[in-house]
Amino acid sequence: MDIVKSVQNYINKMVNEVTGMKVLLLDSETTPIISNVMTQSSLLSHETYLVDRIDNKNRDRMRHLKCICFIRPTSETIQMLVEELRDPRYGDYYLYFSNTLSKSSIERLAEVDEHEVVREVQEYFADYCAINPDFYSLNLSLPQYRLYGDSQNTWESKTFQRVIEGVLAVLLSLKKKPLIRYEKMSVMAKALAEEVHYSIQKEGELFVFRPTDTPPILLILDRRNDPVTPLLSQWTYQAMVHELLGIHNGRVDLSDVPDIRPELKEIVLSRDQDPFYKKNMYLNLGDLGANIKSYVEEYQAKTKSSINIESIADMKRFVEEYPEFRKLSGNVSKHVALVSELSRLVEKETLLEVSELEQSLACYGQHSSDLKNLQKLIANPKISEDSKIRLVSLYSLRYEKSPNNDVISLIELLRRSGVNEDKISFIGSIMEFAGSDQRQDDLFSNESLLSFGKNVFKGLKGVENVYTQHSPHLSQTIELLVKGKLKETSYPFIEGSTKDRPQDIIIFMVGGVTYEEARHIAQINASAAGFRVVLGGTTVHNSVSYLNEIQDAFYRFPSGGGTGARLARFSKPRNGY
Repeated sequence: MDIVKSVQNYINKMVNEVTGMKVLLLDSETTPIISNVMTQSSLLSHETYLVDRIDNKNRDRMRHLKCICFIRPTSETIQMLVEELRDPRYGDYYLYFSNTLSKSSIERLAEVDEHEVVREVQEYFADYCAINPDFYSLNLSLPQYRLYGDSQNTWESKTFQRVIEGVLAVLLSLKKKPLIRYEKMSVMAKALAEEVHYSIQKEGELFVFRPTDTPPILLILDRRNDPVTPLLSQWTYQAMVHELLGIHNGRVDLSDVPDIRPELKEIVLSRDQDPFYKKNMYLNLGDLGANIKSYVEEYQAKTKSSINIESIADMKRFVEEYPEFRKLSGNVSKHVALVSELSRLVEKETLLEVSELEQSLACYGQHSSDLKNLQKLIANPKISEDSKIRLVSLYSLRYEKSPNNDVISLIELLRRSGVNEDKISFIGSIMEFAGSDQRQDDLFSNESLLSFGKNVFKGLKGVENVYTQHSPHLSQTIELLVKGKLKETSYPFIEGSTKDRPQDIIIFMVGGVTYEEARHIAQINASAAGFRVVLGGTTVHNSVSYLNEIQDAFYRFPSGGGTGARLARFSKPRNGY
């Protein structure tokens, strides 16, 4: 179950089956699908000399080239293809669709092909972004895709249809016909599970695969059952880059970084193209820094340089002063710049203190000390508004049922500290969205399951000890599933059931997944435990995108305001509360 290879196999089939010089024509959604798993040089090696977009009206006419079209079969892209075939710019067309094509669309394309340039029509189910071999996303984020309809329990119809198609594509590309389970308390998870099951029955011929000893499991979860994980600061490389800088289709924008060199304003992070990243993506910042340091010292030994390198700042200075090192080790110099910026942001935003309290709130629940530390950080002008909101949100979730709950005074303290009122309203939104009576499982009931000890950073000066005790609720769910202890009353099957230990588990998270969860999945798969897990969701969240998605939804709901009835219980009505 390697989803990166699944998508690569589809693309390789396309470019290999069409011989000779060719152009690859994509749309806005298949472009990131391709760019996540294939390089320009790889495409070039298959005589694909040009990659362009079907919505680009200024393409040159090159009738000597064959054209591979790889597009999603939406009404918009079908219309663009119809216009393309009416006035073809290329000699031959090979049409590949990332999902099932309706009979009416096939007939429409046949009618419009008056120049008889279409040579082939195929369905290749690469309809999702493969990020890691065991981690995928449907890339459904604001503003193009809204998750919620007119309440927190209803799908936005356009997004719902896209999610159904995406989940089916994952199953088809992995050649799995699964038993489907879902979180009983999630109306949206149940709706998706029922619709995916119906679609599998409807498209029965597509789902005829070699039977396995034990049936695969598709487990549909809801982000609301674990609102904590996306709110936490991250300290492992891939997760930390996404939290502090953002990873978008394998690219990181560093254009706002002070004194960044022009060639580093946008960098690519790819497991396949970057061995250093593949080796270090799950390491914490300290171990990562130590590994980069060893690379730099290796070069130092070759050049007989005597510069003493003890910190990330020393490494950055060394790379800047030795341009020949940049030429020989451009990849390492990219990571030096990236780690240097992460370290700068950690210091600027006082994230070590913030993270320590986050971990205490998520894992332990020591109310007196948590409240005291939280009041101290809210009053600290060095702590960002977003960090303060995340901390109070975590406090609200942790101590929602506590008689000592002091959210009222914390909200007033946020106001006195000058925190934006719209941001403060998020605390009410998250409580209405994912408070205890909205969650199926109790996140905070068992310390031993949610706390796996302290991992201490080491290796470089300037990278202090921080806590990484938190383990996502997802890990506990998978453990119960493979042990046969995941209760059917809480996670029912759509049809049928099994007591067998599953070998293949495909998870889809309604409301988005995180790189922290992806790291835990990679660790599970690396442990060779006799089963394999693939994780995906509507999008990959960091704390900012998570906050934005919830706030956007609550401002649009009929009850409106994004403030939530829960917060009204904590404080007097004010500015919309």
